[in-house]
Amino acid sequence: MAEPVSSGAGVVAIKMYGVGVILAIVIALGYLVVVMTHMPKTRSEWVVSLVTTVMGSIAGGGFVIQYFSLHNYITTWEGLCAVGGLFFASGLPFWAIIRWTFNYINKKEGATIFEVVKDVKDFKDKL
Repeated sequence: MAEPVSSGAGVVAIKMYGVGVILAIVIALGYLVVVMTHMPKTRSEWVVSLVTTVMGSIAGGGFVIQYFSLHNYITTWEGLCAVGGLFFASGLPFWAIIRWTFNYINKKEGATIFEVVKDVKDFKDKL
C-alpha cells in the first residue's frame, strides 16, 4: 500500500511541472507573436523587449489571477489552458509600451534634456 504523503507529494510535483510547462510555452508563444509582428531594430531593443514581455506575462498574468481569484482554474486542463491565455495576453501591452518608448527615444536621439522635458510637458498639457 502506498504511503499517502509521498503519493500526494508526487501528484503535487506533477501538477507543478505541468503549470511550469504551460507557463513556459505561453511565454514563448507570446514573445514569438510580438517579435513576428515587428522585428526589433537593434540587439538591445530585442533584449529589452524579451525581458519586458516575459516579466509582463508573469507579473501581469499573476496579478489578473490573484485579483479575480482564478486559482481554482489550475486544477483542470481547460482551466490551465485559460490561465495560459491570461499569461499570454498579459505580456502584449508591456511589449507595446516598450516599443513606443524605443520609438520615442530613437526620434529624440539628438535632443537635449530640456527639449525632452518640454515635449513631455506639452503632451501632458494636451491631455
